[in-house]
Parts: sequence; structure tokens; C-alpha cells
Amino acid sequence: MKAISFDTTNALCGGILTAAGVFFAWQSLGLELGTAFRMGPGYFPLVLSSVLILLGTAILVQAARVHGEPIGPLAIRGMLFILPAPIFFGLTVRGLGFVPAIFFTALIASFASSRMNVFWAALLALVLTLFCVLVFSYGLQLPFQRFGPWVRF
Repeated sequence: MKAISFDTTNALCGGILTAAGVFFAWQSLGLELGTAFRMGPGYFPLVLSSVLILLGTAILVQAARVHGEPIGPLAIRGMLFILPAPIFFGLTVRGLGFVPAIFFTALIASFASSRMNVFWAALLALVLTLFCVLVFSYGLQLPFQRFGPWVRF
């Protein structure tokens, strides 16, 4: 008799997706569902969570048939620099303004790579800032203050 073995990466991802789908489906049942023609506030979250449960189940079934590589070590450096970057942006965009907040956010996130040095990180942040200002400020004309009250000059 052959024992069932799972690809741990796919099994873990399928289990997480299925669990998240079940949680959101359970939460949406507390809202009014309505009908397909007259949707209530819980109808669309229930449909999306059902799709999530189906996808998670498909990945879970696929994990029993395919053997993949084991999960590698966690990228601690990437998590330490990439995760705080959007938090920094959210906390400083009103005070610093759009331009300095984007620049420092890109500068922080760029050091997630161990091969990045200060010159290339600053150049990358500068180019990204210029691109964002051209697209969001001038192109889309979003109402951002380019420089906030903390950096008046």
C-alpha cells in the first residue's frame, strides 16, 4: 500500500486559501445576502469566498499529486526592509509630502537586496520618485501635496 505524500508548499498554500475562504464565507453569512438580481451586502463576499475555497481546494488536491521542492529559509532581510516601507509611506506622506515620502520609501525598500549599495539605491529612489510625480501628480492630477508642512522651504 502506497502512503499519500503532499508537496508541503502547495499543501500549505491550499490550506491557507481554503481557511481564509471559509472564514470570509462564515463572516458574510452574518450579512443580508439578497438574490442575484438584488444583491445584499453579503452576497458578493460570499461569492468571492466560495471561489477562494474552490481555488484552495484545487491547490490542495494538486499538492497530493505533485512533489515540489521543500520550503527554503525565510528572507529575513527582505521582510525587514520591504514590510516597513509602505508603513513609513503611510505615516509620513501627509507630513513630508508625496515627493520625500516616495523617495525615502523607495530608498528603504531598495536595501532589501544584499547586492544594493547606497549609490544605486539613491539613484533608484530618485528615478522612481520622478516617475511617480510625473504619473500621479502631473498625469493623473491626484491631489497630493508634493512637499508637506514638515519640509517647507
